[in-house]
Amino acid sequence: MPPRTRPDPFADDAARGWDSSALDLDAYLDALGISGPLGPDAASAAALHRAHAAALPFANTDVLLGRTVSLDLADIQEKLVRRSRGGYCYEHNLLLAAALERIGIRATGHLGRIRVGGRFTPATHMLLGLDVQGERLIADVGFGGGGLREPMPRAAGSESVQGEWTYRIDAEESPGEHSQENGTRVLSSRTGDGWTDLYSFTDQPAYRNDYEIFNHYLCTHPRSPFKARLFALRAVGKVRHRLMNTELSAEYPDGTGEARELSRDEVPEALRDVFGVRLDTDDAHAVGDAAVRLAQGSP
Repeated sequence: MPPRTRPDPFADDAARGWDSSALDLDAYLDALGISGPLGPDAASAAALHRAHAAALPFANTDVLLGRTVSLDLADIQEKLVRRSRGGYCYEHNLLLAAALERIGIRATGHLGRIRVGGRFTPATHMLLGLDVQGERLIADVGFGGGGLREPMPRAAGSESVQGEWTYRIDAEESPGEHSQENGTRVLSSRTGDGWTDLYSFTDQPAYRNDYEIFNHYLCTHPRSPFKARLFALRAVGKVRHRLMNTELSAEYPDGTGEARELSRDEVPEALRDVFGVRLDTDDAHAVGDAAVRLAQGSP
């Protein structure tokens, strides 16, 4: 008996795409400072990735304030591009995926499991897989200051020097996996003489409706990491800046760093001046209060 052929349930489903028709591409490129032609090639993908990572801030202020993050592309563009409020992985990578789709590069969504801190966490991170000019890449503008500056080959054993920072991908065979290429891989970043695991991922695709479910968890669950602390991350040249509650820190490629505590009023100032996050007066006060409260261990 011949094998039964089932229709593809996603064949005509918009969940496979990124709603790129809703993107105001000119406004996005203006915010990134990009002019000139872009096409379905590796150079264009790298240019978009570098400019997005440098221009649009990573921050979780809305989740901290008890608001549900919208993954509607028009809302993402309003928040990240026009209002410079900052966002997290889903917002950033959905925006980049839509821009890539508009210039002829198809992106596939994947899920990542954060490894920073050595804890076993749910696979709630978003990254993108790209097939560009016959090369398979990963792209990710949603990991904050410690993440990729530009796409890199996603094959196990790949290493990529990006400015002052170096990244690599290692295979990690899990029970029942017999192919290093199709199994779990781990993205790591070099700092000083060592490597720090950032997250693991596989080639299993994820879709926009998958991210809606995880986004609801991160916005509402009491144990969501984004409800438990203020985060802001940004990499500028040789410095990775991080704000966690009231601690503002800087990390350098040789592994050295520095940190200082901020007052309540200094928190929104740092968000604006260091990370490029713009808050109105009421939200600035509320974020400053929340950062101090959480730094002191209060819920």
